[in-house]
Amino acid sequence: MQTWTAVAHRGDPYRFRENTLASLRSALDRGADAVEIDVRLTRDGVPVLLHDDILKRLWEVDRPLASLTASQVTELTAGGIPTLAEALSATEGMRVMADLCGGVTPRTAARILDVVRESGAEDRVYYSAGAQSLLTLRAAAPTAELALTWTSKARPRPALLTALRPHYLNYRFSLIDRDLANQVHKEGYLLSAWTPDTGRSMRKLLSLGADSITTNRIDTLTALRARTG
Repeated sequence: MQTWTAVAHRGDPYRFRENTLASLRSALDRGADAVEIDVRLTRDGVPVLLHDDILKRLWEVDRPLASLTASQVTELTAGGIPTLAEALSATEGMRVMADLCGGVTPRTAARILDVVRESGAEDRVYYSAGAQSLLTLRAAAPTAELALTWTSKARPRPALLTALRPHYLNYRFSLIDRDLANQVHKEGYLLSAWTPDTGRSMRKLLSLGADSITTNRIDTLTALRARTG
């Protein structure tokens, strides 16, 4: 029987604000196999959960995250933006896909990897990003599990794949068709899709052999699994 991973995109954002502890816990309560979180660093090097580089959209604070210390972030959002350490504690025992949306430098990689190691979460955290960020992370973490985010149907260069050794090739769901899915599997990679939010799109991806689906509608995806087994 085919098995696949249901990943909750930023938690359960239609019920709770994305990338908050409440959102992550809600997603796990609804049956997610893993949660996807967005990780960036504060000015003083603390990894926290935020997708945007500015706090305006979610927190009505028109300040760049990189200009704020962790204590300032806590004060300005009333503790709403969790640290990576807090998120890993709240999801203890569950898989976490850390999306490195702010880009990765050697300093960024070191801080994130330190927190994951100190949290005892190395065996359950995997990392998604574009090629350049993952190359930097791979240099710092030779055994980390990686999901290479790819936004074109053009095949990633063989030299890049050799350097990265990703587990997943992570495509925008609308790019995936039978030929692409077959190619990914033929080359020995797992196929990850983001972010379909309708049952129809999810069923199509599963019929094509997707190994992982990341969605904002984790309730729809887990309900589909319950119906189909």
